[in-house]
Amino acid sequence: MKEQKFNKIVTEHSELIKRICRYYNSNIQDQQDMYQEILINIWKSLDKFRGDSKLSTYIYRIAVNVSITFSSKSFKHSKLYINADTENIDRLIDEPEEDAVEKEKQIQQLHTALNTLSVIDKALISLVLEALTMKEIANIIGITESNVKVKIHRIKTHLKEELAR
Repeated sequence: MKEQKFNKIVTEHSELIKRICRYYNSNIQDQQDMYQEILINIWKSLDKFRGDSKLSTYIYRIAVNVSITFSSKSFKHSKLYINADTENIDRLIDEPEEDAVEKEKQIQQLHTALNTLSVIDKALISLVLEALTMKEIANIIGITESNVKVKIHRIKTHLKEELAR
């Protein structure tokens, strides 16, 4: 039964887990190692999942925690990696440019600004890029929904200021 449930999780959530790995590491080998570590942690903790939240929320929590830990023993130095084809990049850039060169420039600036954020802010932004609701993000991070909204608003304001420079 556990093996069937695990196989279903891997089948249905594989791309989600891989995206989280790509956010936290640009090296393909490290991404693959992180992916495996996440799967191991899901397997180990699957019996503990009580169903208090959606399964995808539980998987996000494991993936984000493993990715942060894996990326750096010093959380302050963990980085987020985004690129032009990041699915929900427009959630951070309010006015997407039609000009590909200008958009690439904005993404590079955004990438630099993102990596000045604290580890919790990086985790929040990676979940925003996943198009999760505020409630889902709150469940994953372990803070209140209103706190998530405030933090995301402040992060976006900070990012806009950085991009304006």
